[in-house]
Amino acid sequence: QVQLVESGGGSVQSGGSLRLSCAASGYTYSTYHMGWFRQAPGKEREGVAAIDSDGTTSYADSVKGRFTISQDNAKKTTYLQMNSLKPPDTAMYYCAADRRCMTILQAVGAHPQYWGQGTQVTVSS
Repeated sequence: QVQLVESGGGSVQSGGSLRLSCAASGYTYSTYHMGWFRQAPGKEREGVAAIDSDGTTSYADSVKGRFTISQDNAKKTTYLQMNSLKPPDTAMYYCAADRRCMTILQAVGAHPQYWGQGTQVTVSS
């Protein structure tokens, strides 16, 4: 059973940083592709960053140069380092996993199969 548990959310001021973590269990981590999504109140869920099992990454235009996705296969954990945070980054952030390439899923707007419960990020001006 695939389980994804996010942590690291919180409240920061504009310009601050946070690092989100997603701990995975219940499956062979290296065979899945991972991604981060976010959903702000009243808005649709959107892809933020993706990392495929071969290390290929992709980012939404709104976070390029500020966010970095990475993973530690030994710890079965995916990270999202968020720097220079802005109030529009305020949202619930979700970790996701799928056997299909996450970079492609996010590019076409498709939703992955497995989701975590989310962690809230709030950025104040």
